Amino acid sequence: MSNEQQAKAIVEVTAKDVQGPGVVACPNPKMALWSNHPKVFIDVTHEGGGKCPYCGTVYKLKAGETLGHAH
Repeated sequence: MSNEQQAKAIVEVTAKDVQGPGVVACPNPKMALWSNHPKVFIDVTHEGGGKCPYCGTVYKLKAGETLGHAH
């Protein structure tokens, strides 16, 4: 994997950060205003997380976190 393909940042999210059907919004509130891009929702319920198609930030559930609809 080249440096361009590696994530710029990895954000661990907790169950309380997850909205609706298991998604988080990017850009997130902690990101600088200059780095904003159109809001997208990243699904963190499959494959341990997801990656933003705009900025490459990876979002994943923090170890041990479970979502309310877990089996």
